Amino acid sequence: MSATIERRVVDPGADTYVGDAWELKEEIRDREGVLRQRRGFFRDAYRRSTVYCYFESGPVDQEQLVGFAAVRRDGYVLFLAVHPDYRDEGFGERLIARVAEDHSTVSCHARTTNDPAIGFYEHIGFTIKRRIEGYYEDGGDAYYLKLGTGGGIRQRLQDLLG
Repeated sequence: MSATIERRVVDPGADTYVGDAWELKEEIRDREGVLRQRRGFFRDAYRRSTVYCYFESGPVDQEQLVGFAAVRRDGYVLFLAVHPDYRDEGFGERLIARVAEDHSTVSCHARTTNDPAIGFYEHIGFTIKRRIEGYYEDGGDAYYLKLGTGGGIRQRLQDLLG
C-alpha cells in the first residue's frame, strides 16, 4: 500500500497545524535532544512565518505531519523538521527546495553539535558562513549557514519538486 503525500502552505498570521508542528518538534527533541524551544516562542515564530508542510493523508483525524519548514519573509528557515519515520526519503530536501522557489536567499542556524543537521545542510548546498558563540538560550553555539547558488544547486533542488 502506498501513502498519499500532500503539500500544504500556511500563510503568515495563521496557526493552522501549529499543534501538529509542535508535537513533531517535541518528538524530535525527546528522541534526539535538538529543537529545544519554549512553546510560546515556537507558536509566535510559527505564526509570523510561511510554513511549508508535507502530510501523509488519511482520515482527517489520522493525518500524519511528515515534515515542515517555518520560514521568515527573508528566506531564513526558523524551523525545519522531518518526522524520523520519514527521513532519508527526500522530504527535507523538498522542503528546502520549496523555500528556495519563493526566496532569492535561504539561510538558517544550526547547533554546532548537531552533526546530522549540519551534514544535511552541507549535502544540499549550504555553506557555513560563521560560528556564533552562545547563540542559543542555553548557551550553545550555532553555525550560520547559507544556501549556495553555484554548481546548479538551486536547479537540483527545483528538480526535487518535479
